Amino acid sequence: MEQTTFLYRNSLSIVFLSLFVVTWLAQIWTGWNQHNEDLANAGARTILLSAYVRSGHFFSATFENFQSEFLQMALYVVLTVGLRQQGSAESKRLEGKEEVDREPMPSADAPWPVRRGGWILKLYSNSLSITFSALFFVSWALHFYGSWQEFNVEQALDGREKIDMISYLSEPVFWFETFQNWQSEFLSVASIVIFTIYLRQKGSPESKPVDAPHSETGK
Repeated sequence: MEQTTFLYRNSLSIVFLSLFVVTWLAQIWTGWNQHNEDLANAGARTILLSAYVRSGHFFSATFENFQSEFLQMALYVVLTVGLRQQGSAESKRLEGKEEVDREPMPSADAPWPVRRGGWILKLYSNSLSITFSALFFVSWALHFYGSWQEFNVEQALDGREKIDMISYLSEPVFWFETFQNWQSEFLSVASIVIFTIYLRQKGSPESKPVDAPHSETGK
């Protein structure tokens, strides 16, 4: 096998993580300016950037997006185990077992949980969906906390009383923020599932081969 560099071997994750960091920093900067503009328009004092990254505005904006992404991935991982879409590159074949369905066999190169066996192997066999689900619930809780804090800031600026966390659960603004993100994630997954039936991208593992018939399911 030809020797490759670290950057080449990890270029996909490096590029996406770099894009994440750049856009997250841009979100923080623009969010801070927008929040201070809103505070100034309401006659309140503006805040420092260090205070902003601890504010409800920042937590709500950040984790509102995180939780919907992790929900999307958790459901995608779990639902593609048993559900099918004829012709889609994102689906397993309609009949028969695939490589991902085989029972794990211990070997020298297998991950440690496979060699260990028992409940550790059982947990590891579902670790991807468990991790995405845990990240979703944590992000959902942090989005809720940030949204509640920001709601109370707006309440105070308008001269209204703050409310507790339990009462905030019945406020439509939090659920509006939640559902507007969920629906977009579900649409994006449905899009790639359906589009890969008929459309191609040469060289991409997310596409079927260019000459594959539309009815061919899987890659």
